[in-house]
Amino acid sequence: MRTAFVFLVAAGIAAGGAAYYIQYNNHVKKKCFRTAPIQRGDLTPTIGATGTLEPEDLIDVGSQITGKILNFGPDLDHPGKTVDFCSDVRKDMLLANIDPTYYQAQVDQAKAALMKAEAELKQLKAICEQAKNEWERAKELQPMKAIAGTDFDAAVADFLVAQANIAVGEASVQQAKAALAMAKINLDYTVIKSPVDGVVIARRVNVGQTVAASLNTPSMFLIAKDLRRMQVWVSVNEADIGRIRLDMPVRFTVDAFPNDTFRGTVTQIRMNATMTQNVVTYTVVVTTDNPDLKLYPYMTANVLFEVEQRRDVFMAPNAALQWEPKKSQIAAAVHKEAPSDSSRKDGAVESSAGEQVSEDVLPPVSSDGEANASTQRIWLADGDFVRPLDVVVGITDDINTEISGDDVNEGMRVVIGERQAEKGEEEDGSDETSNPFLPKIPKGRRPPPPPG
Repeated sequence: MRTAFVFLVAAGIAAGGAAYYIQYNNHVKKKCFRTAPIQRGDLTPTIGATGTLEPEDLIDVGSQITGKILNFGPDLDHPGKTVDFCSDVRKDMLLANIDPTYYQAQVDQAKAALMKAEAELKQLKAICEQAKNEWERAKELQPMKAIAGTDFDAAVADFLVAQANIAVGEASVQQAKAALAMAKINLDYTVIKSPVDGVVIARRVNVGQTVAASLNTPSMFLIAKDLRRMQVWVSVNEADIGRIRLDMPVRFTVDAFPNDTFRGTVTQIRMNATMTQNVVTYTVVVTTDNPDLKLYPYMTANVLFEVEQRRDVFMAPNAALQWEPKKSQIAAAVHKEAPSDSSRKDGAVESSAGEQVSEDVLPPVSSDGEANASTQRIWLADGDFVRPLDVVVGITDDINTEISGDDVNEGMRVVIGERQAEKGEEEDGSDETSNPFLPKIPKGRRPPPPPG
């Protein structure tokens, strides 16, 4: 008895589920077409990439000597402050002083060496003068045989050696002068000056820090010459680099100002490629104006290269060029009355309404079986069916494609896909999706008010 009761309950549940399933399937009528209008406007295909903002002229100020930073130069625009980040600097303006003690001592040592060399030169000149006088006396005594021949030869040799020593002394003086000049140059290097007018982007040293000049010059300040002119260094994939050209217009945005669009032009295409994880990219330099100083160095830019522009052209969504109907969805012989069965041509097919569809309404193909490259077929909604429209396709921006043709008009609705149509949707054109587990509210009626 209990088993029979359980069996009856299970059967009732199964019957209820089957009834609900049948009712829901009856509620879903059939598929309908999703359409979009043909629009008229401007079309601009672009190449997307990312880049980094860089100052157009960037000077790295370093030190050629080793020493401790004593102090920074005064900020001329802010009395009482020293040169720091974002300070405006002028050419030859003092940036920093390095401890000159060691280099001043080198200058003093070089001066002393020069004085010694000059004194030695005077001594050598005096010795040469004495040797000359002795040689002159030897020449007077030689005709009278009052001097030995060896003594005469010695006098001549002493005079010649004295002359040579003067030349050595003069060279020593020049060498001392050069050493003094070098010492003075090193002393001058203790004063760091700005080579250009600009803005300090980075200060990389602090007071008391020792800069060590060895094989690499230590960087102390990074100065941007003019932030009103900026560059964007863009990494472009090798697949797109062939479409980039000089003077190409570019637009880009930065995360700091998402609602602003900045413009520039391509000024350089660098040939040295970089490879990261087998991806080859090239650097393209884009120059842009920055009159309001809104753009900061090293911002990330989202760049769009404007490859080409079309003004006032017809555009269709790319989805319309990709969608293809089933043979049963094509309007019969483009709304011509179907012939009798006996007069049907070979290759004709029937639509879901039992009408003949001629093969000439299918998409055109070339002789090798591939779709024609210059023309393409899109489909217009025609009640429960679609009819073809042949168009000539042009450029695309990955969203819309340029189309043209004698029968193309603005506002035509082209099919871009299909969706499930709910019962009664034909009356109001609603595109809402349905959920069989949510309660259905009849069209035109409001839900009942809550109790109480």
